Amino acid sequence: MARDKKLRTVIMHDPELDDLNTMVRYLLYSNQFETEGLIYSSSRFHWKGDGKGTLFDGKSEHSDLGIGPISSWRWDEGSNFLEDAVGIYAKVYPNLMVHAEGYPHPDELLSRVCEGNVEFPGDISKESSGSDLIKNLILDDKPGVLYLLTGAGQSTIGRALLSIEEKYKNSSQWKNIYEKVSNKVIIQSFGDQDGIYASYIEPNWPNIEFREMATTIWGYMARKVVQPQDCHYLSAAWTKENISKIGPFGEFYMVWGDGKQMHKNDIADFFGFSRVTVEQLKKLGYVSWYGNVEEPGSWISEGDTSMYMNLLDNGLDAHIDASYGGWGGRNGKDIDSNNVASKDYASSRWFGAAQRDFAARIQWTVTPEYEDSNHHPVVELVGLEDTTVKPGQTITLKAIVKDPDGDHLIGHWRQYEETGTYPGKLELISVEEDTKMGIGCSYPFNVPAPGSSEVAKLMKNEIEVTSQFKVPTDAANGQTIHFILEATDNGYKPLTSYKRVVLTVSREKQ
Repeated sequence: MARDKKLRTVIMHDPELDDLNTMVRYLLYSNQFETEGLIYSSSRFHWKGDGKGTLFDGKSEHSDLGIGPISSWRWDEGSNFLEDAVGIYAKVYPNLMVHAEGYPHPDELLSRVCEGNVEFPGDISKESSGSDLIKNLILDDKPGVLYLLTGAGQSTIGRALLSIEEKYKNSSQWKNIYEKVSNKVIIQSFGDQDGIYASYIEPNWPNIEFREMATTIWGYMARKVVQPQDCHYLSAAWTKENISKIGPFGEFYMVWGDGKQMHKNDIADFFGFSRVTVEQLKKLGYVSWYGNVEEPGSWISEGDTSMYMNLLDNGLDAHIDASYGGWGGRNGKDIDSNNVASKDYASSRWFGAAQRDFAARIQWTVTPEYEDSNHHPVVELVGLEDTTVKPGQTITLKAIVKDPDGDHLIGHWRQYEETGTYPGKLELISVEEDTKMGIGCSYPFNVPAPGSSEVAKLMKNEIEVTSQFKVPTDAANGQTIHFILEATDNGYKPLTSYKRVVLTVSREKQ
């Protein structure tokens, strides 16, 4: 199921607890990416200052709170949570390599940590090591998209693009450089946290694709949008059992009431307190913008995790187009169980599967034997050689799902109505083959002799999941129909894999 080539990424964070938690999850999936940079970046919520005591009197979170000119905001000197995260990754790296291929060496990741434009929010007046890194990556000749992923502001990206513009705009190379940059870069960002996208990037580089990845389900307000069946994934009980009590990454991960604080005397970070009231927090000088205090040990936030979730190699192929949808949501609304169109539901619908996946991967970090952890089902599409279909045609969707651990599997096809351009709902008919490998059935195959060293890594169970449907006769030329195969094992911390099929209608004679 793995892609032929890893996606190239640059990760940008400011020093907030949700960025730290986002980084923990990212490193557990780092085998799926070519991580080109881990860059400290500023935002209106966090900026370092120039170290000279220069006072900043522009707009940022501090001015919203009525605080006058200051020299830095929520950024302690020596803040190094990216290096700390990679240091923990180094401790668990040997175990991670047992369970999946492709994890980058810790030294490689550490060498790619640098500081971007962090002095003041929205400042692109100076080059930085981070902006230079991005500039060089944009201009290199490696094929494929470069994903610039930021959970902070975009000043480091803006400075990189400005440096390219300053060097080439008045040269004969400008047209080719401009086209290269515009085609190569995709920015996936949790908002425009310093105004640089609106003030510089969009006006000057309008052909760079910008994907807004802000979601509620991955942030501080997740409890407002989580699906009823997924509420327990935010609870103290589930978080302790599956995340915070599991190895060094679990200890590093921040939860409600853990007594931790990213910055000394940070009046906006009160999450480390337990068993206090909002009124008590206010008396202590904290800005209790969250509104209440949650159970100690429960989920706080991974506010920026959605910036890379659609790049995961889970079979949803959500990186292809912002409208496709995946664990990070999409640029559209999905219809929830109450028949309400909701952008929140477009991301929250996947939350349970994503949390179980996270729990399985963090378990890998403390499990030195392959057979002692759960691993993802592997999905292979069978027989659908042409994805161009005609109105009235009967189409068979067939996939083989295999499990490396011998777990029982269930699977089903469904239409992802909201992402296709055909406006109707289609009837899918399940088909059981003569092999009796119908939906939900499993049987052992190719099982080596007991004691074989390869027993854990061979696919030991499989099912065939087959459905049919008829292409509607009213389907218009060029309309698309999306189908998702979802397959889940019943292992400890069940895991789900997917396969997306996109069919395009053609009314032309063939």
